[in-house]
Amino acid sequence: MKKDFVSIKDLSKKEVEKLFLLAEKLKQTRPRYEKPLQDKTIALVFEKPSLRTRVTFETGIYELGGKSIYLSPQDIGLGKRESISDVARNLSLWVSGIVARVFTHQSVIELAEYASIPVINALSDLEHPCQAIADLFTVYEKFKAFKGLKFAYIGDGNNVCRSLMLLAETCGLEMFVATPKGYEPNRSSQLTTCNSQLLNDPKKAISNADVVYTDVWASMGEEAEKEKRLKIFKDFQVNSELLKYAKPECLIMHCLPAHRGEEITSEVLDSKNSIVFQQAENRLHVQKALLTILLSSP
Repeated sequence: MKKDFVSIKDLSKKEVEKLFLLAEKLKQTRPRYEKPLQDKTIALVFEKPSLRTRVTFETGIYELGGKSIYLSPQDIGLGKRESISDVARNLSLWVSGIVARVFTHQSVIELAEYASIPVINALSDLEHPCQAIADLFTVYEKFKAFKGLKFAYIGDGNNVCRSLMLLAETCGLEMFVATPKGYEPNRSSQLTTCNSQLLNDPKKAISNADVVYTDVWASMGEEAEKEKRLKIFKDFQVNSELLKYAKPECLIMHCLPAHRGEEITSEVLDSKNSIVFQQAENRLHVQKALLTILLSSP
């Protein structure tokens, strides 16, 4: 029976642990790798442009022995030129899996519902599960355990924040989220977690933190709100002053792309405590592990 990765909630704690162990192995053995996707083709259905997501998935599929087909918005017109259900049914006839980077979460849900092949959520407005898995794998690499760690997220309660909260709950990681009032992550039915505390004071959230994470204040599609958000979020910038409240050796994380001088300063982003490029590298290894688990032949 096929398995999809639409949400962090699709993974149990044991499955996350399995994914981390395989990602670790694949990272250590690169470029000497097996070919579990030999003779398989994966469709990359992208409604949004990307650097890290596209390159890491295409490279990962290639290194695992498979091939990828990139489908831009002009190629499909998901839900406009053709219904999502028909796109899913057609792709299921030709390829072995679908990696979807879409505007609305409902689109990836529908793809998974009608496709007879595995569907991976490479980003939606509600979640960014591949990013969150790579991020906590990076934390795992550094600390080897989550118990006793304090993870602080400062900024907008966006899709990355929501996926991190769900994964923190699964992994037993204590997470503190600080956003301006009105920008908290939506506690929908999919976001019921007792491992995270929501605050509106970045200093309280960051106090004695082991890890400090931030993301852009205006996500893709929210550009019209940028000037408004710059004013509202100004006290939530991750800078040297704010970091005085965290542990001196705290790790700095950002999923990129970064708007230097807005949500984070260059001084912090380029500091010795920053692990943002380890995060970026680990997108490749974690997604290779995910592809292997979901798509390799029995």
